[in-house]
Amino acid sequence: MNLANRTQKLKDELDRLKRIYEKNEPPENRSDKVFFSKVKENTTPIYDSLGIWEEQALAIVKEKKINVHPHQITSTRENMELLLMHSYYVDVRRKRYMELNKSVHYIFDQLLHEIS
Repeated sequence: MNLANRTQKLKDELDRLKRIYEKNEPPENRSDKVFFSKVKENTTPIYDSLGIWEEQALAIVKEKKINVHPHQITSTRENMELLLMHSYYVDVRRKRYMELNKSVHYIFDQLLHEIS
């Protein structure tokens, strides 16, 4: 999968995670093994895709083909990983969640714009 397609797919996941965050309640027991297994099952493919995305994006950034800095790529991956957990555990204030969401969307959009 090329970088543009992977970025778009991650953007779609970001929107799906936001819907999960908005409709979910925090788990009653944060150490519930069944809940943890469900979260892990749902998020592992996204983590994997995010790692590949970071490698692809950094490769293009290093070739100076796009106007995004390497630390922005790394920060975006880290922020998306935070959103993955916050979406299921609902353990951060809405304002902070939306700031992270907006930040990740901004870099994804910037990448897509630069690539095309």
